[in-house]
Parts: sequence; structure tokens; C-alpha cells
Amino acid sequence: MNIKHSICLILLLVGSTTAQAGKPNIVFIIADDLGWADVGYNGAEFYETPNIDALCKSGMEFSMGYPGAANCLPSRSCMMSGMYTTRTKMWQPGMVAKGEPEWMRLLVPNRSNRKGDGTIASTTSLDPSVMSLAEMLKQVGYKTLHLGKWHLGRDGQGFDQNNTDGRGAGLEMDNRLYGDENVAEWITDAAVDYIAENKDNPFFLYLCHWDVHVPINARRNVVEKYQKKKDSKTWSQDWNPVYAAMVEAVDVSVGRIWQALKENGLAENTLLIFTSDNGGLGGATWNSPLKGSKGGFYEGGIRVPLVMNWPGSIRPGTVCDTPVSGVDYMPTFAELARASLPDAERQPQDGVSLVPLMKGKAIAQRAIYWHYPMYLSGSVEVKPVYGTDRMHWRATPCSIVRKGDWKLMQFFETGSVELYNLKEDIGEKNNLADQHPERASEMLKSLRKWQVETGADIPSTLNPDFDPKFKPNHKKRPE
Repeated sequence: MNIKHSICLILLLVGSTTAQAGKPNIVFIIADDLGWADVGYNGAEFYETPNIDALCKSGMEFSMGYPGAANCLPSRSCMMSGMYTTRTKMWQPGMVAKGEPEWMRLLVPNRSNRKGDGTIASTTSLDPSVMSLAEMLKQVGYKTLHLGKWHLGRDGQGFDQNNTDGRGAGLEMDNRLYGDENVAEWITDAAVDYIAENKDNPFFLYLCHWDVHVPINARRNVVEKYQKKKDSKTWSQDWNPVYAAMVEAVDVSVGRIWQALKENGLAENTLLIFTSDNGGLGGATWNSPLKGSKGGFYEGGIRVPLVMNWPGSIRPGTVCDTPVSGVDYMPTFAELARASLPDAERQPQDGVSLVPLMKGKAIAQRAIYWHYPMYLSGSVEVKPVYGTDRMHWRATPCSIVRKGDWKLMQFFETGSVELYNLKEDIGEKNNLADQHPERASEMLKSLRKWQVETGADIPSTLNPDFDPKFKPNHKKRPE
């Protein structure tokens, strides 16, 4: 090799090293069904989350953190693609509404008519043509690892590895590890090893816990600890010691991963994010003071814990009160890694970069949206069977918009809207639509415009099998 070629090679290597050094590692930890009120920094009474609380104290709390949906499958599609569910068409595991078809006034895909009236598209897989977070980051030199729950279909979306149990299981094990008392430790072991092995390379670690999803199960010695705690005094709720032990398993995992970053000298070059995919499940935990639960679109179903920690870049002990969405991760990671976003015509980006907020700056006020064209029954019932006072649904077909302190909910069954000021009414007890008709009209207009722009499927055909007097002969199960 001549001198000229040697110099060029040296310059190329130096340039490459310099470029890589400016790109932070990204560790993205997602709990499954962990409620906003389940963490200590949000006032958890019984559960213990010292590591998550410490992460929050030394980083930034996003008090208005939202996923793009109210349950796991669609929520993850928003995170991975940067698109709202109106574009991904991922609504519900199994692709159908859940509950009594005879109590669904509008015709939607359900267990007895899986295609509904043919107007509601539904899938359980993210299209392989979608550019994922992993594929975007790999284009600029990142190594990528997915650990734990997936819930996006059989395509691995470009990750170098998809490891659902931390011991090498592939996507064929997705949905089969719920309630495993050891899996939180296994995937954390794999994450700690990965951090040590890749400390000289920029990496994206996407770790998705199976906990605290049902079935509720945890290690006996930890359950006993919380049973003793429960027996020690009178509590405001009948807290479940097994659920508390599952919360602890997630918290211990967060602490171990954070410690691994420190031990490998990576803390100051790593953005560590902790959040949940949706609100807490009714019957497993309480979301008070929030209304509703997982699957529904009152705050109990869509407001989640969200913490970002990055020493030297995020000021410790800060709180961001700006509402943020699950569709914001792709533009945020793109800015941090200096990566190109997907082609806008093929894969529109519905979010914005949160980097200014992480630096303590403001972003332009905007609206964020949700849409759900299905029905969902459950133990926390917030909507009645149409035309009756029989409470049954945790969600009915609806669209939602939040802008500033205000949130408007549009319900397709009844044609009604509800308007809440979340700053003054976190529990959504006072529907202000009649008191503020101009604001409600303005927000509904914005919502309808968004529905058209993003291709929202809106059920409108009446269900010929609708029977409000129907009497089911089986019991509901939480999910």
C-alpha cells in the first residue's frame, strides 16, 4: 500500500471513529401494562420502584407521556414505525373486537363476523416494508438487539437479533412467555452481556418486558415479601402481592441495566428510556386518580410512566409537562443519530423530535391523536351497552385528540363528544363539551381533518345482530 493510500485509509478510519463517537447509544426499556400510578415517583402506595425512581430523579420525568394506543400490539407499532395506528391498521391482538358481538351497535370485525362490513382493515403484523427504528439506526452504523416481547408479527424488522427470552428464543416464542417468573432476569442478563460486548460500538437495545402482563405470577420469595408488607397495616386498596413482585422484577431489571452502563463507562453516551406500552390493567392494579384502564382511552388507559436519563445531556431532576406520543421516538432517534427518516410518501412520520424537550427547550404546540374502531370489554367498565344503562365496555369505537390542557373524545356509536381540561380534572370527571361548545367544535374539526389525512377507518354500518337484551352465558376474563 503506498503512502497516499495509507493516509486516505487513516483519514477514513479517523472520520468514521469521530462520527461514531458523536452518536449516543439508545437503550429503550418498555414494561408491559405497567400503569402510570404503579411507580413510586407517581405516588405508588404499595409497589416499590427505587431504581425507576432514581432514574427519574437523575433524569427527566415526562409527566404527560403517552403511547400511540391503549394496548400492546398497536402501541408497539407506533413506536417502531413512527406512524399512528390509522396507518398501521393494528388495533387488537387477534384482529377482532373483544366482547359480546350482540352488544356491538356498529358492525366491526368480531369473533362471529371476522371481517365486519369489510370497511375496517385489521392486522396483527407490521408490514415488512416499513422502515423500523432498527433499520433506520443500522443505516448509520448502529448494532441492534431486541429482547423480550415483540408483538409485531413474524418479521424481525431488521434487528440484528430478535431474542424473546434472553436465551436465544426467536419470534416463534412471542406470546408464550407471559407469567414466566424467570424471564425478566433472563432478558436482563442478555442485556447486560450485550452492553459489555458492544461498548466500543453505537448500539440500540430495545428491551420489552413480559411483566406485568397477566397471568400474574412471580418468584415466591418476592411475593412473600409483599404479602408480609400487605399484612403489616391497612391499605387503601386490596393490593396484589404477586403483581407487586412483578413490578419489582421490572424495577430490578432497570437498575441492573443502568448499572451495566455505568460500569462500562457508557452512561454519559447513552440515552436510557423507561416507559410502558399502555395503562395498567383493571383487576390487576388500580390507576387512580386516573379514569379507566388498559384498552380504554381515558387517561388510565393511555397515560404511562416515561423517564429519560442521559447524564451530561439531560439535566437531573427536571420535569417536562409537554404531552408526547409513541410516534415521537423515530424522529427523536433520527435526530440523535443523524439518521435519515423514511421516505415521507411511503412512510409518513406523525411525530416530532423530542430532543429540544430533553434539552429543556419548548417545541411548537401541536395536537396528538388516537383512534380505535373496535369494541373492548373488560373489568373496568366505562361505557354502557348502547341504549341501556348496563356498563360493559372499557372501549367503544372512538377517536381522541389532545392539545394543550384539553382533550376531546369522539364516540362513533352515539355521535357524542366529551371534552376535558386535564390540568384541572385529571380524573376526567367533568365533561365540559356543553360549557365550551366553540372549543369542542374546533377540536372536533381538527380531529376529523386528521382522520381523513391518515386514512382512519370509521365504523358506520349498524350491526344487524345488535341485541341490547342479549344475555351471555359465560364470564369475562381480563387480558
